[in-house]
Amino acid sequence: MPTLIKNGTVVNADGQSKADVLFAGETIQKVGPDLSAEGHTVVDATGLLVMPGGVDVHTHLDMPFGGTVSADDYRTGTIAAAVGGTTTVIDFVLQSRGHTMAEALETWLGKSNGKACVDFGLHMAVTDLGPGDGSQGLAEMETMVAKGISSFKLFMAYPNVLMIDDGLMYKVMHKAGTLNALCCVHAENGHVIDVVVSRMIAEGKTAPHFHAHSRSAKAEAEATHRAIHIGEMAGAAVYIVHLSNEDALRELKHAQQRGLRALAETCPQYLVLSLEEHMPGKSWDEAKYVFTPPLRAKHNQAPLWKALQDGTLSVVSTDHCPFRFADQKSLGKNDFTKIPNGGPGIENRMQIMWQFGVNAGQLTPEKFVELCCTAPARIFGMPQKGAITPGKDADVLLWDPKVSYTITAATQAMATDYSMFEGWKVTGNARHVFSRGELVVKDRQWIGTTGRGRLLKREANAGGFA
Repeated sequence: MPTLIKNGTVVNADGQSKADVLFAGETIQKVGPDLSAEGHTVVDATGLLVMPGGVDVHTHLDMPFGGTVSADDYRTGTIAAAVGGTTTVIDFVLQSRGHTMAEALETWLGKSNGKACVDFGLHMAVTDLGPGDGSQGLAEMETMVAKGISSFKLFMAYPNVLMIDDGLMYKVMHKAGTLNALCCVHAENGHVIDVVVSRMIAEGKTAPHFHAHSRSAKAEAEATHRAIHIGEMAGAAVYIVHLSNEDALRELKHAQQRGLRALAETCPQYLVLSLEEHMPGKSWDEAKYVFTPPLRAKHNQAPLWKALQDGTLSVVSTDHCPFRFADQKSLGKNDFTKIPNGGPGIENRMQIMWQFGVNAGQLTPEKFVELCCTAPARIFGMPQKGAITPGKDADVLLWDPKVSYTITAATQAMATDYSMFEGWKVTGNARHVFSRGELVVKDRQWIGTTGRGRLLKREANAGGFA
């Protein structure tokens, strides 16, 4: 039977209204007041907000890093996403040097096969275009776009592992421009950072907080400037991932004011966690907050929030890359360079953004939907996602704005033994979640089927600029 959600308040990026939502099969059929309940399974949404399912465009599931693998695989990671109100994720395929993109894609499809519980897309991280002039790799980019992988990740950090030089970046960006694909860039000056890191280790500065002090905001700002302008030279649209500080934001804003095709995201950790409060250099527990870019000084938070409000920053994603504290972060007990980089957040994105955005008066409910659902779907070529509108996928989130909830590792669905927001009390949480018309989360508990998630073939739309 078709499902009818009655008595709720529908919130889209462009407005909200009291309306019912009818979906049959996998698709939203009608949205309007006082729809007839006859012949339908009725879900009472009194007191609830009816929003599109969240879209998290930056995750790292089952990802190898520093001799270990991220703690969430496609099963646990996508279940945690759904429990937190997110019904679509985009994960990163990492091409290894000396191997083709096709080989990398096959590996990641193997990781997701039979495990993904919500719909997912893939980015391709390019590290190698092959021998000679790179024509082999550039041709592979065409194949990837034809398969619906319409964004390419470029690392300006992690020398000798993932980092590429400016020449290769230009080649990839130029080809992406001809394909209408989007270039996602990890913007940090990796060579300078490596010099600073080496000096710190030589001086015996090995504790976790030195990770943050070794990766300056200026190194991120310089790389942000360089990436955007190489993109301009190459004719490509550029999307800066996990932008973390005011200096890098200034470079982005300047480029946008000049009319360049430059977008960026930030993440909850940069909006609510700070170097002073969470990495003061007092304990090993601070390894929980070792991720890249690192935590920044608290004064960066207000400019980031303002940039979300005025549209300079387009998306809030998580960079979810979880490692257990007890047996994975501990690999770097005596050397911060060996602490696996990343933190768990896929389950908490919507809670944190509602509490510190909407409840704090920094975001309207509509802006919350824009940043967490609608803009990510639009920018990354998923027109069937991101809005409560007839014809869209029935990815529907019933959000309880009044319920109080304490974030804790003891009850989370993520496969880590800690939370970056342990003990935080928030008001507002997902109650029920539908994915393509199927109830997968009921009363904040996962009830869906493992492996039901589908790989999305995304459009190449140059980040929505085209």
